[in-house]
Order: sequence, then structure tokens, then C-alpha cells
Amino acid sequence: MNPIKENYFEDNLEDNASIIKPNEGEKIELNTISITFKVTSEMSNDQLGVYEISLPPMAIGAKLHYHRFMDETFIVNEGILTMQVADKEYQAKPGTVAYVPRFTLHGFKNDTDKTVKLTLIFNPSQKREGFFKGLYETLNEVPINPQKYLKLYNKYDSFPIDTSNMIPTRE
Repeated sequence: MNPIKENYFEDNLEDNASIIKPNEGEKIELNTISITFKVTSEMSNDQLGVYEISLPPMAIGAKLHYHRFMDETFIVNEGILTMQVADKEYQAKPGTVAYVPRFTLHGFKNDTDKTVKLTLIFNPSQKREGFFKGLYETLNEVPINPQKYLKLYNKYDSFPIDTSNMIPTRE
């Protein structure tokens, strides 16, 4: 009997590409913010998450927080995104790419009267879709339960800097 010999010299090629066209992908509406899943944890073996975010005028995406196990990249596609990184604030115009490595304090919002559209990338993705689906549930409750919000945040590697002011609403 001849054992099957493993080939150490050639790659086994696969056809596992995903092509996600405009207006495709699962979409979640969080009050007025919309999130469309483009590349999911399942598709990428939890290595990458790519999401389209639409922030209406004066919406807050997230207050100041950090991640321990993932990096986050923001690509502004339309409008002007206000980004807070540590103690500095930036006005990110279309074409701006902001790379925010783990353990970097950051937050983002729309301070304008026009919608902001951006692409948000998490690496690794840490099953981020569960976070967005949990946000949908939590932010649709009246009143919003801060303990439940914090539990969701922490489960998905997000740590707010001020737990008394972490809910993404304006006073």
C-alpha cells in the first residue's frame, strides 16, 4: 500500500471570494443610524469585518472608548466625520483614512447638518455583527439600560472611558 504523499511545493487554490455590490449586505437600522454588513466574521474566519455606516446629522456613532484585541479603521466616503482620538478632535473629510490601533481612545460623531457615510473596518472582527445586533436591541429599549449597554460593549471588546456618559445620545 502506497501512502498518499502530501505536496509541500504547490498551493491548493480555492474559489472563496465574496463580491458584495453596492446596496448589498445585511442592513440594520439603529434609530436613524444604518449599518450594512459587507465582509462578516463568518466570511473571513473572524479575521476582518467591513461595515458601511450612515450617520444622519448630529448623530453619535460612539463616545470615547478603546479596544483591547482589535484595530479599527475609518474611511470617510461622504460628509465630514468628527473623530475624537485621545484628547484631540479631527474633522475627517471624504477620502480620509483613520487607523486606530488597539488601546487607543477614540469616538466618532456627525456634528453637521448633512449625512456622513463611512466604511468601518475591524481587524480581527471579533464577531462584530453580534455587537451591532445587540446595539439594535439595546438602543431600541426605552429607557436604555446602561448596565445592559456596558455588558454588550465589554463582551465585544469595547471599553468606554466614562461609564456614566457612554450611551451614544446628545444631552
